[in-house]
Amino acid sequence: MGVYINPGNADFAEILKLEYIDKTDLIDIINGVVETRKKLVCVSRPRRFGKSFAAHMLCAYYDCTCNSESLFSGLDISKTANFKKYLNMYNVVYLDITSFISDLKGNGKKIADITNTIKETILEEMLSYLPDVDRNKNFAQILLEFVEHTGRKIVFIIDEWDAIIREFRSDEAEQDAYLNFLRGIFKNGNITSKVVAAAYMTGILPIKKDGTESAISDFDEYTVLNPDKFAMFTGFTENEVELLCKKHDMDLKQIKKWYDGYHFENSVSIYNPYSVMNAIEKKRYGSYWRRTTATESLLAYINMDYKGLQEDVARLIAGESLNVDVSTFNNDVENFGNKDDVLTLLIHLGYLTYDIDNQVVRIPNEEVKTEFVSLFKNRDNSRMSKLIKKSEKILEATLKLDSQYVAKRIDEIRESEYAPTFYNNEQALRYVIKFAYITCIEQYLKVEELPSGRGIADVVFIPRMPSNRPALVVELKWNKSSEAAINQIKDNKYPSIFDDYIGEVILVGINYDEKTKCHDCSIEKITMHI
Repeated sequence: MGVYINPGNADFAEILKLEYIDKTDLIDIINGVVETRKKLVCVSRPRRFGKSFAAHMLCAYYDCTCNSESLFSGLDISKTANFKKYLNMYNVVYLDITSFISDLKGNGKKIADITNTIKETILEEMLSYLPDVDRNKNFAQILLEFVEHTGRKIVFIIDEWDAIIREFRSDEAEQDAYLNFLRGIFKNGNITSKVVAAAYMTGILPIKKDGTESAISDFDEYTVLNPDKFAMFTGFTENEVELLCKKHDMDLKQIKKWYDGYHFENSVSIYNPYSVMNAIEKKRYGSYWRRTTATESLLAYINMDYKGLQEDVARLIAGESLNVDVSTFNNDVENFGNKDDVLTLLIHLGYLTYDIDNQVVRIPNEEVKTEFVSLFKNRDNSRMSKLIKKSEKILEATLKLDSQYVAKRIDEIRESEYAPTFYNNEQALRYVIKFAYITCIEQYLKVEELPSGRGIADVVFIPRMPSNRPALVVELKWNKSSEAAINQIKDNKYPSIFDDYIGEVILVGINYDEKTKCHDCSIEKITMHI
């Protein structure tokens, strides 16, 4: 067994020792295309969505130098017709592209020629099988001799295939060298059919475009925009999470609020697997998102403000959906032509979810919402950070029952770029209030139009536990009065929302008067007892 050629099944064996959600049916999909014209598959999805787990699983299944039958016994793949037909029947070349980058950086070496480093590393290990080969032959010829010598074709498994596209974002020469290296294996009429049994590439980004076409056009791509038959392997499904919650005595509703929200065709609902498992292990609902260099770089693009991008991001944080054209994205992190390209990158990073039927995006869940707010909170040079700081002051004033301050600040937001163009009804007022209390996303669960008592509360903010923050009930009026809004809260018994809640509840009434073109506000505090 080697490191890059036929790495064995030890990694997958370690995965099985922990709690494992059975995703082995993915192997059956790859078995269905082995040694066919559809044998090249590229699956892209965000970080923390199990890409490396899938890669190790495929290595263990196809690697001819080990016996993995006992590892897969009882798992879903063992029940399929082709289970034993392809089990441990091929040479495997496994490449984790990020490991090459890390090794070079860790050893203080230059990474400008990383493609040659990858190629030479594979050759060095491959030549151990071919002691008598002419080392002056090119890479493709040695691949062919390796297959002829071993009598087995190769299954290529490339994890984080796009790391070079992301890390060398402005180095077109290195990107071209890397893409040519891949073309030399997978789009080579002289060797591809003779050498490649199948290829499974996975990364965050789809394959980079060469003009309007894919740079490696023979691959079938399944992206997070439309994962098709790979949808259920993108993360945890609803049924899988429900079983985990029952097993570990976790609240499915809480898990759903925090980590669900990635929806695909046929109503497939996907949860972030990394975060779900962390919540179960730590017995705590919260954000386990980790910012990445790609995300930090994204801030620069948002701050460039492509034709209202900051306002669009604010609307997303406030809970709105936006129409997005995903077709112009170049599948890299350098070439952006408009705000839709930036938003499309956010989809691939997992910060937004895409509804392919309606062509709209939104923030998927509470975890990502809180990350968005924290991402912009301490950036002083953007309108987003100013909005969040203003919202923090509005919340602080609300908690102090300072109704005049709240009304004045809402007037300011009404006059800002975040307000609707036509401010002419209660729905438009609701839109402004979303921005006024946008900072609540960090500390509260927001519920709009929550049924309770004898009516429907406009907006309710329930404090995340554990918390000593009071709950908030916000009622809106148009051409009436803020006192009327407060009275409606009391008359309709909206605080009954908090029958199981002990502590303070702040009642907020907000009214807009079209004649004065001003907001007025009333705030009261009550205490809920057992």
